[in-house]
Amino acid sequence: MSETMTAAAPSVLRRLNLSNQRLEKLLHNLRNEHQAESELRAIALEVLQAVEIQPDIALASILLCQIAGSYAVRHCIETAIVTIIAARGLQLDAAQTQTLAAAALTMNVGMLRHNESFQHKQSSLSHEEIAVIRRHPEESVSLLKHAGIDDDEWISCVLLHHENDDGSGYPAGVASPEVTRNAKLLSLADRYCAQVSARNYRRSIVPDQALRNLQQDRQAPVDPELLQLFRLELGDYPPGTLVRLQNGELGVVSGRHDGSGGQPISCLRDADGSALTPPVQRSSNVAGYAINAALSEDDAGLRFSMKQIWGEQASL
Repeated sequence: MSETMTAAAPSVLRRLNLSNQRLEKLLHNLRNEHQAESELRAIALEVLQAVEIQPDIALASILLCQIAGSYAVRHCIETAIVTIIAARGLQLDAAQTQTLAAAALTMNVGMLRHNESFQHKQSSLSHEEIAVIRRHPEESVSLLKHAGIDDDEWISCVLLHHENDDGSGYPAGVASPEVTRNAKLLSLADRYCAQVSARNYRRSIVPDQALRNLQQDRQAPVDPELLQLFRLELGDYPPGTLVRLQNGELGVVSGRHDGSGGQPISCLRDADGSALTPPVQRSSNVAGYAINAALSEDDAGLRFSMKQIWGEQASL
């Protein structure tokens, strides 16, 4: 019976997509909800459980754009995934991690109805549209309270996730020490995912460059300890990163660690451009197989399914 239940359970990738569908429906109707906390916590728990089953697949789903739906909601699921992995690195307990994940899922609900028009806009945002963005943490908190959310940590993280230690953030220009570590963690996950996930108007930024961008951002400085946490927990080349190896082969990073000091790489094309079928497993710490560079989707030109690399838990 246990084997039957296991076989029938959705894969990690399927769980994340089902969570996304459930979240999208709830967020769009949140103005009409008054007791939404239990439902939002249940969705956060679903995402948490998916990450716990196989975090490498969850991370890869972000870089390979495998969570369907509108960018506005998908981004919240992706931010929750990264937040959960970082929270594990901080050894936060399950209840704290679930609350942080719930904050990630709801951080942008205050501008959800505007988000799609922003995504498709060809010109610069107007003053009114910029004002909407700067107000959205307060609007999100207002909606959450209306929907029955009264958890102080949840509300605090949503309200503060665009504030900076030096007081240069928004909506209120709050400065350290009032900006909590959890809010800064959510902010960093939000900004990281915004860079590494593709948009309709630009391709994604490769992960190692995204980390450098965050480190070098003088307008919104990040907490150096949290940035170091991201480097440890995600790595410069998280699972799902498309790469060129030193020997010229092309592939995808399939895990954060391989037990021998390197990262597992699934090579998909040989140096001469011929396809490797099935993918050939390499370790990045073996001579010639070190990662030379991360590649964008267009530059890599690789076509494969996640199931081909990670097996049944990555099936849709």
